[in-house]
Amino acid sequence: MTTEQAMKAALQHYIDGFNAGDAEAILSLFAEHATLEDPVGGPVREGRQAISEFCQRATASGAKLTLVAPITGSHSNAAAMAFIADTVRNGKRVNIQAIDVMTFDDSGKIASMRAYWGPEDLKIL
Repeated sequence: MTTEQAMKAALQHYIDGFNAGDAEAILSLFAEHATLEDPVGGPVREGRQAISEFCQRATASGAKLTLVAPITGSHSNAAAMAFIADTVRNGKRVNIQAIDVMTFDDSGKIASMRAYWGPEDLKIL
């Protein structure tokens, strides 16, 4: 099982990748057959190609992530982080208040990512 320290470090690398606009750095954190659901209730992207497309779009928008609480681990194979995403949607600058929960495989790669945010969590600036 992946250690709590390794999971927290992976989430920090995820944030760092976004803030550097580095889609490849973000993608490198995911397992080959990982899933990504952002937001929860939206389409589930499966596999590295679909996740790569998500990462490319997100970094192209200039998305920046700011933690609003410490990254938290668990007694299992998951970690979570609460943050604000500053990005552009439909030509407008927005802030999205979100909580991402990620599970990890035995090699320390992200097996699944679920982003919890709803319409009331998106603010047009």
